[in-house]
Amino acid sequence: MINITFPDKSVRKYDSSITGYDLAKSISNSLAKSAVCIEINGELRDLSYLIEIDSVCKIFTKDDQYSLDTLRHSTAHVLAQAVLNLYPGTEFAVGPFIDDGFYYDFLFEENIKESDLIKIENEMRRISKSQQDFVREEISKDEAHKMFSKQTFKQELINSADKSEGVSEDNISIYKNDKFSDLCRGPHVQNTSLINHFKLTKLAGAYWRGIETNPQLQRIYGTAWFNKDDLDNYLKRQEEAEKRDHRKLGNELDLFISTDETGPGQFLWKPKGAVLRQIIEDYSKKAHSENGYDYAYTPHIGRSVLWETSGHLDYYKEGMFPPLKNEENDEEYYLKPMNCPFHILIYKSDIRSYKELPLRYFELGSVYRYEKSGVLHGLLRARGFTQDDAHIFCTTDQIEDEILNLLTFSIKLLKSFGFDSIEADLSTRPEKSIGNNDDWEKATNSLKSALENQNISYVTAHGEGAFYGPKIDLHVKDAIGRRWQLSTIQVDFAQPDNFDLQFVDSNNKRVKPVMIHRALLGSIERFTGILIENYAGEFPGWLSPVQIKVLTIGDVSNYLNKIFKSLKGFRYEVDDRNLRLGEKLHDASKDKIPITLIVGEKDELSNTLAINIRSQENQQNVKYEDAIKQIKANLKTPIFKI
Repeated sequence: MINITFPDKSVRKYDSSITGYDLAKSISNSLAKSAVCIEINGELRDLSYLIEIDSVCKIFTKDDQYSLDTLRHSTAHVLAQAVLNLYPGTEFAVGPFIDDGFYYDFLFEENIKESDLIKIENEMRRISKSQQDFVREEISKDEAHKMFSKQTFKQELINSADKSEGVSEDNISIYKNDKFSDLCRGPHVQNTSLINHFKLTKLAGAYWRGIETNPQLQRIYGTAWFNKDDLDNYLKRQEEAEKRDHRKLGNELDLFISTDETGPGQFLWKPKGAVLRQIIEDYSKKAHSENGYDYAYTPHIGRSVLWETSGHLDYYKEGMFPPLKNEENDEEYYLKPMNCPFHILIYKSDIRSYKELPLRYFELGSVYRYEKSGVLHGLLRARGFTQDDAHIFCTTDQIEDEILNLLTFSIKLLKSFGFDSIEADLSTRPEKSIGNNDDWEKATNSLKSALENQNISYVTAHGEGAFYGPKIDLHVKDAIGRRWQLSTIQVDFAQPDNFDLQFVDSNNKRVKPVMIHRALLGSIERFTGILIENYAGEFPGWLSPVQIKVLTIGDVSNYLNKIFKSLKGFRYEVDDRNLRLGEKLHDASKDKIPITLIVGEKDELSNTLAINIRSQENQQNVKYEDAIKQIKANLKTPIFKI
């Protein structure tokens, strides 16, 4: 007898072992028809996986993100299969799913062209129609080396025991369909016939493992969906996304620049961009101040011993800039990739009592990460950026309340900026990590409980936690339906051990606190880039660097003085150039100004204004007092209160 427990805590009993597909079918035929993959005891599996012991299961249907990820990963395999069919002798590297799609990296004997993607796509459609089953097998390393004897990159993956590719110290997981085989941990859809609605989108260059000294490969990107409407809508969104590209709009709106002198992944903020950034940061500061956080400021570099103690040099060194040498004593200093070790030192600077906890330290802290040049992408992926970073030190009993408070805080903050559609990922322990199993389980259960308490839809991202603890990532959907990861909340039992943190409890005993890492907007640079693309540069009035453009007709200098007094506290510009009104209106529209006032000599005589509010009908001869009321109502800053 096997007991299967479902997410709603209900239990079903089965007389013998059962596959994921048959489990879905035992509930309903409609569920079996829409099922794509299944989570069994925290591990994502194919529907063909045989459940032989009591298990906790969750079936994912075509409506779930995990199912889309599974479809896209399967489509990446079909892409590699098609390429090898058409171009024998090609070496293939890795092909994961990514946000909204997938890619696969290849080393062709002769580079292909963008126009060749149609031919590859047609071969993929032929494979799809042939209804090939995806079959999982486990083989030895020796067998794997023989199977992929002509594939240099697969040989390297086998030797490196890369679990993301289905490789462990003991055995190798592979997937076969027809005569094609690939290293993979899965899961996959049951059959290629499910892969119908896909499109290869572009061809790019990529270094093997993202390292510039490695061979340069060709990367084929694509997208895949469960139905044609979703595919068509995605392709339309991509067209819209090109128009919204924050790098293009950042230049057009005069917000920021990147130069050869600063180096890749770093930006210079021009005055209007600096205003936008300051508005975001000031709003975040005020929200934190009103919710029990204390400010902290920390250095940009620290001695190597700090990063050795925190574990960053063991677990994160590849993401850190090379050390700076102190020639006097040969000490090494590192630019900080994270703020947490400094906040820990602030906590440790005094004897702490349980009466002080929770302690919440907040900082808009700049960090530096040596991202590979191939993954840099404007403000969205930079090498130097500022986080709205905070670290909370609390007792074990306070964890769940703090997580609940953080979720409420984060959701309210994101909604203030216009993001209403919010989902979550719960990321569990990665292979390379520190801390003991009991602490990891306790931390993971606290995060899960908080998500369920808040009724937030989430999926489990297996092995995607930080090296020091599990985490919640909140994702928002923007105006054109794209999913962005923003807030991160991480529970950490390990760092208090590393730094020997303590507090005195009610029994006068020294006890270890729990640490929570969190960033709600994340990187301010990245968040700004997301805002630009979400609003296509047409920011809400309270966020706009220039809120009001005053266009003059004739000499109205005296009247302007009266207007400026009423607009005190707002951000405005005056266009008094000797140009036609139409040209001035065109420039104000191009700069995406929320409110345009037109002031002429007749307005001064009649004490009126013409007011153009974005997305509303233009108004003429508006009484002065009414115009000012409308301006204040449209430019009102959201009130943040929990």
